[in-house]
Amino acid sequence: MSADILNTVFLTKEQAEAGRKWLLIDAENQVVGRLASKIAHILRGKHKPAYTPHNDCGDYVVVINAEKARFTGNKESDKLFIYHTGFVSGLKTSTPAQVRATHPERIIEHAVKGMLPKSTLGRNMSDKLKVYAGGEHPHAAQQPVLLDTRKK
Repeated sequence: MSADILNTVFLTKEQAEAGRKWLLIDAENQVVGRLASKIAHILRGKHKPAYTPHNDCGDYVVVINAEKARFTGNKESDKLFIYHTGFVSGLKTSTPAQVRATHPERIIEHAVKGMLPKSTLGRNMSDKLKVYAGGEHPHAAQQPVLLDTRKK
C-alpha cells in the first residue's frame, strides 16, 4: 500500500479563500431552525470534501426573504430573545414577532450564529453571512448560485 493514500489534506488559508463561492438561499416559507442548520453547515465548509476544522473554508451565503421565514408551533409568540444591556436591571426580552416587525434579518442571523463556533473563527464565519429582509440584494456582481434548501 502506498503512503500517498493515507495523507490527510488540510487546506491553507489561501487555498480556502481561492475556492470560495457565493450561494443564494431563498428563506420564503422555510422553517428557521432547519434553514439555519443548513446555512451554518455551508459557512463552516462541511459540505466540501477538503473540510478543515481549524480554517475558515466555507462559502459566502446570501439569504433573501428573511421576513417570510417561519417558526413551527407557537414559537412566534412563546420564544424569547434575551439580552442584557450591561446596566443595572438592563435585561431586555422580545418575541420573534416583535423582532420581525423591526429587524426581520436578525432572526436568521441569531439562529445561525448560535450554531457556529464561539471563537474568533466563528465570528469570521458569521461575517460571510448576508441576510436581507426582502427579495433584493446588492451582491449581483458576485453572481451567487441559487441553492435549493427545501425539503424534498
